[in-house]
This record gives sequence, C-alpha cells and structure tokens, in this order.
Amino acid sequence: MSAAWVLLLHSLRRVRTITWTIGLLLALLQIVLTLVATSIDKSGQFATLGMLMPDFVKAILGPAVASFLSFAGIVSLGYFDPPVLVAIIGLTITVSTRIAFEVESGFLDVVLARPIARHWIVTRSILVSLVAITAVILCMVAGTTVGLKYIAPPVAELPTPALVLRLAANLWMQCVAWSAISIALAASARRRGVAAGIGGVIALVAFLLDYIARLWDAAKTLVWLSPFAYFKPLELVMGDGLSLRHVIVLSAVTLTGWALAYVLFLRRDISR
Repeated sequence: MSAAWVLLLHSLRRVRTITWTIGLLLALLQIVLTLVATSIDKSGQFATLGMLMPDFVKAILGPAVASFLSFAGIVSLGYFDPPVLVAIIGLTITVSTRIAFEVESGFLDVVLARPIARHWIVTRSILVSLVAITAVILCMVAGTTVGLKYIAPPVAELPTPALVLRLAANLWMQCVAWSAISIALAASARRRGVAAGIGGVIALVAFLLDYIARLWDAAKTLVWLSPFAYFKPLELVMGDGLSLRHVIVLSAVTLTGWALAYVLFLRRDISR
C-alpha cells in the first residue's frame, strides 16, 4: 500500500470516534423528535403551539411557521436546529483543520520525508472531511427512517423520503462549504487552535448575520456574504425543491476553499 493511502487510513482512524459518537447522538435525536411529534399529534396540540410561539420566532420563520408546526416539521427540526448545526459544523471544523495540527506537531515533517506528493496532504483532508460529514448525516437519515417506520402513527402526515433526502443534502452542502473554508485556513496556519478559532468565529458571525437579517432590513445588504443565507431548510419543509442558486453558490464556496487550500499549502514552508 502506498504512503498516501496509509496516511488516508491513519487520518480516518483518528476521526472515527468523534464522527460516530456525534452521528449516533444525532440519530438518537431524530428518533426522539419522532417520539415528540407523535406525542403532540396524539394530543392534538399542534394548533396550540402556534399560539404559544413568540412573535419574534414567527418573524424569523415567516410563512414557514405553519409547515414547521406539523408532524413533518417537528421531525425535520434536527436538520436545521441551531444546536445540531453547532455540533456538525464544530465537527467539520475540527476534522478539517488537521493539517495545522500536523504542522504544529511536526508530523508532516515525517510524512513528507517519504515519497508522497504534497498535494495529497490537502486531498487527504478533503476526503476525510467528506467521509466524516457524510457519515454523520447518513446516521441522521437512518435515525429518521427508523423513527418514522417504527414509532410514527400511520395516520400522521409523515415527511416524505424525498423531503428527508433534500434536507440531508441541504445540510451536507452547507457543512462541506464550511469544511472547505476550514481546510483553507488550516493550510496556511501553524497552529490548529488558531485555524479552528478563526473558523469558529467566522461561522458564528455568518450565523448571526443571517438571523439578524431576518429581523433587520439594514443587515440584508450584507447577508449574501454568509453561507447560511443559502441554507433554507424551512422552504424545503414547505414543499419547495433545492434552490439551484443556493447549490451553485455553496458549490462555488466549496471549490474556492479547496483551490485556495492547495495554493496556500503548496507554497508554504512548513518548517517555519
């Protein structure tokens, strides 16, 4: 086996524990959300939830509030709930900034002493992040499937398989875009803490900008800078398809991040 594939397998082993831990927890969350939706449906409290919801939350949700307060909306919550986004994007940033850790620890000095092309270091990071993100989201889809099959009442208006797949794809594209940004940061950083910290701050600012823009018109002139502006899961819950514009923008962010990572890493001196 070549040194490149040995490095890839080594990196996958290093992230498997945190990946499967978060994946299984989020799968369990999807099952719990199905239990919650089933309980609300049996008690007929979906209409009551609308009256109890604060006005600012209704402003954020907009026309999607009716779709959100439904069986499908509650089950779909895991694919866009802020704590879930924090967990997955946190995992994404952690996995994607490994290059900086390897420079900091001197591991790459040992790796590059072997017959391995420099560009493979970045390619390895891209592959590992894609595997980790995909594994976590597939766990969520599996949890949703199990919950709907074995827990949900047959008379409930269940989310369709197409809706679940669109929500999963929407979340996957958002995470991959943040992974590309994180890899680009790590490709030029000497310390993982710096790369991860900057990535986390950028993600937080982008997230807050997106939410503020929903309540404050003045912020809408800047919201296009946030990748979260192209993450609209509630529109999917309402029945819309994936926006081609959003797919194009997030794909452009991803490809730009990857390209920048290659350029920065291939030009840097890791001994300094």
